Parts: sequence; C-alpha cells; structure tokens
Amino acid sequence: MKTQSPAPTKTPDHAAPDPASPPELGLDARRAAMVVVDQALAKRGGFEQALNEPPFSRLAGSDRAFARHLASSTLRGLGAIDHLLDKKLTSPPPPAIRSVLRLGAAQILFGLAPAFAAVSTSLALVEGQVSLARFKGLINAVLRGLDREGGAGLLDTLDPETFAPSWLVARWRAHYGMDRARGLCAAIRLAPPTDLTPRDPTAAAAIAADLDGTVLPTGSVRTHRRGEVKDWPGYLEGGWWVQDVAAALPARLLQLQALETALDMCAAPGGKTLQMAAAGAAVTAADRSAKRLRRVQDNLDRAQLTAQLVTADGETWSFDTEFDAVLLDAPCSSTGTFRRHPDVLWVTRPGDIAALAEVQARLLDGAARAVRPGGRLVYSVCSLEPEEGEQQIADFLLRHPDFVRAPIDAKAFALAPEAVSAMGEVRLTPILSESPPGGQDGFFAARLIRQTSAPTAP
Repeated sequence: MKTQSPAPTKTPDHAAPDPASPPELGLDARRAAMVVVDQALAKRGGFEQALNEPPFSRLAGSDRAFARHLASSTLRGLGAIDHLLDKKLTSPPPPAIRSVLRLGAAQILFGLAPAFAAVSTSLALVEGQVSLARFKGLINAVLRGLDREGGAGLLDTLDPETFAPSWLVARWRAHYGMDRARGLCAAIRLAPPTDLTPRDPTAAAAIAADLDGTVLPTGSVRTHRRGEVKDWPGYLEGGWWVQDVAAALPARLLQLQALETALDMCAAPGGKTLQMAAAGAAVTAADRSAKRLRRVQDNLDRAQLTAQLVTADGETWSFDTEFDAVLLDAPCSSTGTFRRHPDVLWVTRPGDIAALAEVQARLLDGAARAVRPGGRLVYSVCSLEPEEGEQQIADFLLRHPDFVRAPIDAKAFALAPEAVSAMGEVRLTPILSESPPGGQDGFFAARLIRQTSAPTAP
C-alpha cells in the first residue's frame, strides 16, 4: 500500500537539519552523510568537495568512517532506493524528506544499522522543524515498511537494471549486449576493495603483508582493509599510493625506460605521474589547474619522486619539445568508476558524453604534436562509452595518418584475453566475472606509435 504524503505548505521544504539536535543518536554523522549525498547529486565533483568541507570535515574517528560509508552506500544504491521508495509514495515528498528517506533506506537495505536505529535517527533528523516534522508519520511508515518486506534482502529481489539510470542501461545494452549490460548494473551496489601501486615493484609482497592484502598478477596490491588510508602502515613513507588496478594500466602500457622523456598531459591527481617517475623517466606533468597540480606535487613529495610541473591546457599548449612517450588520460564521463564514485551515474547527462568527446579529440590532437617521430602515445579514459574510447581512436587515426596502433599483448600485461579487442585496444569493465577477484574499474586504453616517415599513398 502506498503512503500518502502530507499536503505541502508554503514553508520552505528543503530547510537544513537543525545542527542543535542531540549528538548522542549519531545524528552528526548522518547529517554529514546527507549533505555529502545532496552535494554529490548536485554537481560533478560534489562528493569529494563535500568531504573536505563542514559538516563532514568536522567529524573524526568512527563517526567520520560511518558517514562516508553511509553516503557511499546511499549513492551506490540510489536507483534501487528510489525505486522502492516510489512504490510506497503516492506523491513526491519535498527534497529534504526524500534525502532523509534515502539515508534511512540505505541503512536498512545495506544493513548499516538496525532498522529501529535507522527509523529513530531519521525521525530525529526532522525533529523541531515545522516544515519537515509533519512528515514524521510518512518517514516512520515507509522505513518500517521496507524492514517488514525484507530489509537487507530486498536488494537481491530487484532487477539489476534498477541500479542505473535507464538512459545509461539503454546505451550499455546497445554496445555490450543485454547480458553484459545487466552484469554492469549488478556490480553497482558492491563496495570495491582498495588497490595500491608500489613505488618499487619488488616491495609489493612486503606491502601486501603489512596491509593484509594480496599481490595481483599486474603487480598492484589489493586489500580489503577499511578506514583512513593515511593511517595505514607505509603511507607516510610514500612506498605506495592508492590507484585502482585498471587505472594503473595506461602508464604501464608506455613501457618507459630510464631517462626517457615522458609527458603526462592531464596529470592531476598524480597517480600516473608517480608511476612514470618511478620508472626512471624524466617526466613533465601538465594540467590546466594549478590547484590540482599542487596535489600532484604533494603526492610526488610523499613518494620521494620528482617531475617537472607545468600549468597548461593540453588543447592549446605550444610544445617546445617532443617526448619519447606521452600519456593522455583524458577527462571523461567516468562511468567506469561507478564502484568508487557511484554519483557519476546520476550527475552525468546524455549530452555530456558528446561534449566530452569533443574535448578529448582536441586533447588528442594536442598530444599528437608532443610525440617525437618513433615515439608512443597512450590514450585512456575511465569511461564505458564507445564515443570516448574506441570511436575516439578511430577518428584520431583518420585525422593523423602518421600514427598507427601498437597492438597490446594481453598476456604481457597480465590481462584476460577478452580484455583486448581485435584492434589491439584494451576494454576493461567492472563486471565481476571479467575481472580479478574483487573487480576493477572500467577503462579503455589504446597505444599508438608515431611513424618516423610520412605514410605513402595507396
């Protein structure tokens, strides 16, 4: 039975929760989580921004960990949560009540708190607010209904496609087929492990031992440890950095040798720059944002590595040198990162993909100018969308006949054979059956060589 929402009033609906509510109920963490979710859905990058601002930044210890876990779980289950809530509502509630219901539902559906605690804290979030407190009966009825109908078991009963926006599901069906599209959707609600890239590949086993992890065939270290990464053994010494196993692949594809010159065109936050520097290359790290480059420098300092940092727009930068190797990990829709950043599924719009593809094409043209004859270019995106990957390279090669594909050998890079296409390009997806145990982000990567002489006409 659907629950009738109270009639609206002229009082503003989306009033902020009262910061004076009693903290003993764990409300500070829940308030912070609600702000993080709302900001994550409001704009791209809102999740990370909210983590660095009050109220989340005021949290510490277990409250901080719980708030982040709750916010991530709410976003990871957002499609299913809204589907279940809408089945119980006869009319849309105010945005603030929708936010409270989402948070309460996430606690019940993901087993983050006992149902009675999820209900009581959700009610406490609206206590004392005239425009919101009148919805307490609705909140109580909806959340208790979810608990009665199966609680944490409800997610297992849903069609996997419920977890993603319908327009993205349609795209994935068209490109990957129904079974793989459903596999992508099924992976959305699963929290990922944490992957680390060792500065020294020979130290991988020791790092894994310190962090209760395992060494993957690619050389990354995977751990299921939770908590603040800065508190983990070895972090301050800079012997490793957090980087998904898929994100570590593009820099590996360059196969850099000591003293080669290398350019990381869109360098921030710096994981790939660190890989390139650790390989012994003379690295130039470029990014259009000076603020984001400061983060790259911080990461270089911690890892005790060096690179030349340049604030420049890769689309228009006039290169005064040519490099042996260029890496362009281009800005993209990031739909392949939904395991760690589930908000990208909900802030991305259909028109964004075409707009980003135009930016990527201009950046690729800029990257081409930076590669010396005989040099190599690796292009990558953490997107599942073909316009940003396969089609981008096909179009680039038509514009730049002096470049050719350098096919990637799956075995040489510890990849599954099906991860490399007939064209020699890499397509990784977060589908668990196609990934290392625990999954990986979705990535596309292609390796190109600039020929030493102009191609001859057929």
